[in-house]
Amino acid sequence: MRRFFIDEPLSEHMVIDNADAHHIASVLRLPVGSKVLLSDPDGKSGKAEILTVNPSNIQLKLLEILEDISEAPIAVWLVQSLAKGEKMDFIIQKSVELGVYGIIPVATAHSVVRYDNAKQLDKVNRWQKIAREAAKQCGRNYIPQVCPITDLKQVLENSDFASVNKIMLYEGQASQGLKQALAEMQGESYILFIGPEGGFSANEVELCQKKGVQIVTMGPRIMRTETAALAAVATVMYECGDLGG
Repeated sequence: MRRFFIDEPLSEHMVIDNADAHHIASVLRLPVGSKVLLSDPDGKSGKAEILTVNPSNIQLKLLEILEDISEAPIAVWLVQSLAKGEKMDFIIQKSVELGVYGIIPVATAHSVVRYDNAKQLDKVNRWQKIAREAAKQCGRNYIPQVCPITDLKQVLENSDFASVNKIMLYEGQASQGLKQALAEMQGESYILFIGPEGGFSANEVELCQKKGVQIVTMGPRIMRTETAALAAVATVMYECGDLGG
């Protein structure tokens, strides 16, 4: 059964009037009476029946509310340093499939790419579309937010993250591994800090340590940024979430 995201809370009668309307009517050619899954901004899902089909407007009737079974019991934020080429697209797509709650792109000292304000907006809009499509493809109830590009200091000073478990992957010397750090942590929220192709600078590591971030290693091998990001998300989901059942 096809899943679509709506911009309003689930209700008795709903309308899809964005690009999904064209997709339903002209690409999928779903007829009146077809059943689809709908997810609202709060992550609630329901089964609905199509009442009318038009390329610009799909009207639906809610049949039943469904139990949320596709979202992880933990919230994992991925703070990803900007990566060159299509690596960011790949990281966002796959991390959404793995279950991240949100993604915060950050410009760090060794980031190769730099964007002006207009380019930043274009990139974030593109990444949000990738997150939306990935969430739809893997059957999630919730579309993870891709935040505006920022820097480490602003993330660390965000009061919303004050009590969240914070972990930085670092290819330099670290006193403990990721698995050990997770075993010693409590709570249901995590932030993973992933460096760019050149890694985090010494000043950035020191700043994070002062803000209570646990500096950990993923083992003796140096990983590419896209590998480190997905390996870290998968590890947290396996140790603390629902990956593996």
